[in-house]
Amino acid sequence: MLCLTDVLVTRTAGTPARPPGPPSLRTAVRDPYPLYRTLRTHYPLVYDEPFGAWLVSRYDDVRAALADPRLVALPGDGPAEAGRLLDRALRGPALAALTAAVERGAHVLAHRLAAREEADLVAEFCDWLPTATAVAALGLPYEETARVHRWCRTGLGRPGGGRPGGGRPELGAFLRPLIARRRAHPGGDLLSVLCTARTDETVTKLVGALLGAAGGTTARALASFLANLLDHPGQLEVLRARPELTAGAWAESLRRDPPLHIVLRRAVEPIGAIPAGATVACLLGAAGRDPERFADPDRYDAFRPDPGPLAPDALLARLTAEHGLRALLAALPGLRRAPGARHVPDDLVRRSPRTLTVRT
Repeated sequence: MLCLTDVLVTRTAGTPARPPGPPSLRTAVRDPYPLYRTLRTHYPLVYDEPFGAWLVSRYDDVRAALADPRLVALPGDGPAEAGRLLDRALRGPALAALTAAVERGAHVLAHRLAAREEADLVAEFCDWLPTATAVAALGLPYEETARVHRWCRTGLGRPGGGRPGGGRPELGAFLRPLIARRRAHPGGDLLSVLCTARTDETVTKLVGALLGAAGGTTARALASFLANLLDHPGQLEVLRARPELTAGAWAESLRRDPPLHIVLRRAVEPIGAIPAGATVACLLGAAGRDPERFADPDRYDAFRPDPGPLAPDALLARLTAEHGLRALLAALPGLRRAPGARHVPDDLVRRSPRTLTVRT
């Protein structure tokens, strides 16, 4: 397997002469793409002192870094821990329960918009579908949906923080009686499945991981996906006729507009110029638009033959995208962008639209 050292030695050999002074991620809050181009061209591996990390920006380098066993997730890395936990837990009956919940939630939310002339898909669909899915799949009380949604939005469900109960004690206290009832009278919901042969603490951590994913990256990735398709109505119409192509369109959106632009890793031993203990920032936002890997990389192409995914495709996010789009197209045959000003992202971490106004 190609390791990070091999890639960097090979690809830095022909690096063009650098402009004076290395740039910093701290200066690229509103528009990181000019900085990404500079990094890929002149600084494929550089220490960003204000940011406190080594930056890796080229596609091959980022891919190698994410696969290098000498680079590990930082302690308390919520998205990484959530992904590991959920990948192991969401199989068989658990996956079936989650999929059914996504389908139901998408159908209900989409049909609520059908009688409207105009709607904001971010506030009324993207922000709610992942949470509603988690609530339905887990079999949580329906009347608690708004409460769980607030928790997700404020990060309550994220693992880490050194405390049991998924990060904050409120989640553990909320789940404790529900877990006890599922142990006494199991059903077909996801919480019952998770309770099988697992301690209360582990079940709470798994639920926290699911809620953390629902309230963060999943909602943002769904918003970017729908925005990309609405910006390309011809491609959207092809997907309406051929929904089996949705997975590729989703992967392309993750390439062009990932919900997380930066994934942090810690070096457990020296890797070339990178010392042991150093933080390495894998710039997914830069790697996904590397012209050495992708033709016309800034363009969204739902039918790109190989969008080259860098990070594992989160299951909840993929199910939400596929079933969410299908429900919207079925309920809203005239779905299109509404005229008017569009939101311009102003946050390096959250690049997804904060509003997405459409005509139904």
